[in-house]
Amino acid sequence: MITVIIAGGSGTRLWPLSTPNYPKHLLKLTGERTMLQTAYDRASKLGNTIYVVTESSHADFVRQQLPELPESAFLIEPGRRGTAHCIVFALDVISRTHDKNEPIAFIHSDHHVRDIGGFARSFALAAEVSQANKQITLIGIEPTFPSIGFGYIKRDGVINASNGVYKVESFKEKPDYETATGYLASGNYLWNCGYFVGSVNTFLNEMKVSAPDLQADFDSLAAINEVGSEQYNNAYLALDNQVIDIALIEKAKSLAVVSASFDWMDIGSFKDLHDVVPQDESGNYFNGNNIHAIDVANVYIRNEEDKPIAVIGLDNIVVVNTSDGILVSRKDVSHRTGEVAKKLQA
Repeated sequence: MITVIIAGGSGTRLWPLSTPNYPKHLLKLTGERTMLQTAYDRASKLGNTIYVVTESSHADFVRQQLPELPESAFLIEPGRRGTAHCIVFALDVISRTHDKNEPIAFIHSDHHVRDIGGFARSFALAAEVSQANKQITLIGIEPTFPSIGFGYIKRDGVINASNGVYKVESFKEKPDYETATGYLASGNYLWNCGYFVGSVNTFLNEMKVSAPDLQADFDSLAAINEVGSEQYNNAYLALDNQVIDIALIEKAKSLAVVSASFDWMDIGSFKDLHDVVPQDESGNYFNGNNIHAIDVANVYIRNEEDKPIAVIGLDNIVVVNTSDGILVSRKDVSHRTGEVAKKLQA
């Protein structure tokens, strides 16, 4: 199986740690390796062929973090054109040098997974299902709360109940809270975590039926002899910005889904990050020097500068100090950090 790591992102939700110039997948957030490096560690369990798609402004950082990979493994977008065209780009490159029927796993560089063995088993199963049924196969996560930040996969029709493999009845992108509550209560829905498995031919066949505009975009790139040439880059930059979930997956006529047999988190806020890092007996996490905390509980404090930080008598808060700014937030509303970051970018 070929694995493609999608390493994009604009770096807003974990500001000021994550910035547009150095987004979260390049950071050491949960351990001694960066998010990108841990994604590579997982990808290496799926097969020996790994590609990384990233945008040109981050390409050098990505190369530096993954010296194990040859230059040909880095697929450099001349500009961001959304996950749909990121995947089209990868499919074009892979189709030029690989068997078009070999399964490809698309994964993301900024997810947190501890059970790498379960991750590998779920993808191996998804590859088997995709090959047997000639279908794009998703991997879904059993929801634990009514999230409005994830897409939902409605499973209907059993392919293999003992292995948790189902047909997909429909795909719903980011519902409102009331709808998400209904999805959770029904027991028929999985979270979409943005993982897709299918061969070049499987993707192209589905595009022909469900998303002919993406098929046309693929053809426009495939017609150019040299990937990365000025002609190729100009053709890529002429494409619009589309999300794969909306451009293809919601429209797809035939999909399968495998229920994940591993833990998973999309770290989209400091609350999420605090949940996965080591904490002391009071639920506190401290990272950096010159942190002075008195009578605190359930706090995330990170100091990346020399000046002292003092926090006294607080709980449920996030304090982050970097050269790019200072964030102080209640942890339960820290998901709104992106609103501030976007204002600063503007």
